[in-house]
Amino acid sequence: MAEAKWYIAHTYSGYENKVKANIEKTVENRHLEDQILEVQIPLEDVMETKNGVTKTVQRKRFPGYVLVNMIMNDETWYIVRNTRGVTGFVGPDSKPVPLSYDEMWKLGIAGGAKAPSDAKKPQYVVDYEKGDMVVVIAGAWEGTEGAVASVNPQKQTVTISVDLFGRETPVEISFKEVKKK
Repeated sequence: MAEAKWYIAHTYSGYENKVKANIEKTVENRHLEDQILEVQIPLEDVMETKNGVTKTVQRKRFPGYVLVNMIMNDETWYIVRNTRGVTGFVGPDSKPVPLSYDEMWKLGIAGGAKAPSDAKKPQYVVDYEKGDMVVVIAGAWEGTEGAVASVNPQKQTVTISVDLFGRETPVEISFKEVKKK
C-alpha cells in the first residue's frame, strides 16, 4: 500500500475551516479514514496590541491553504479537488506535489523532524504605524500626545516625538502605555 504524504490544497481565503470540515465529513461518510488521514490548518500564536492591551491570539499561518495528509490516488484527489472552496493543489499545473521532510520540519508537522522549541516564539502584531497619533496613558509621559516615529515589535515599544524644552525629542514608550488617538 502507498505511503501517506502531506499535500497542500489551495482554498478561497476565509474558507479554510469549511474546507477542513467538508473534507473530514466526506472521509467519514465514504469510510476513507485509511486514505485521507488528517486535515490541518496551520495556526500560530501572535501577540497583538490594541489600545494598550496586549493579548495572544491564534492566526492562520497560511491563509488560503489547507494541509492534507493522504494517500494520493484518483479517488482521494477527486474528493479533495472537488470539495467546495478548494481551487486546486499546490504544484505545477495543479498536479499535487507532496511536502518534503525539510518542508514538514519547518512547519512543525509530525513525520518531519520536530522544529526547535524556540522556533515557536510568538510574533507581534500591532495596530500602530509610523505617523499614527497616539496618547500616552501611563508612565512618566502620561497625557502626552505624539506621532509615531517608529515601531519596534520585538521590544514592544513605539518611539514618539515629544516637545522637551522647546525641542522635538524622540521617546521610546511601551505598547501598554499608549493608545491610538
